[in-house]
Amino acid sequence: MTFNIPDSAISETFLAASGPGGQNVNKVETAVQMRVNIYALGLPPFAFRKLRALVGRKMTSSGELIITVREHRTREANRAEARKRVEDILVEAHQRDARRIKTKPSRAAKARRVDSKKKKSNVKKMRGKPALD
Repeated sequence: MTFNIPDSAISETFLAASGPGGQNVNKVETAVQMRVNIYALGLPPFAFRKLRALVGRKMTSSGELIITVREHRTREANRAEARKRVEDILVEAHQRDARRIKTKPSRAAKARRVDSKKKKSNVKKMRGKPALD
């Protein structure tokens, strides 16, 4: 599944990157900070909820998803990586989780659990200092 993110929903700023780049690292702004307006994408409600849970603090209160990439030495490579990350997040947000089927423990399972709790309780009770009567 691929998503066509409209250019009107994206704004990019370039930052001075740290890391590899030789002498260019101090001169050229190659890192990209991409802001994507999530409301402009028109996501279905289930995908929007899952997206908020996935990205956490990367999403602002005004509905902008902020992705910062500074892995590559060129602007173009960092831009492509940022777009790829946004698309990957959107694909993951559109995958619905499997519904959980509620189950109930059997009567025998409940009895086993209570018996094991009684045994552990008895063992712990016997660990104490002997009473001096």
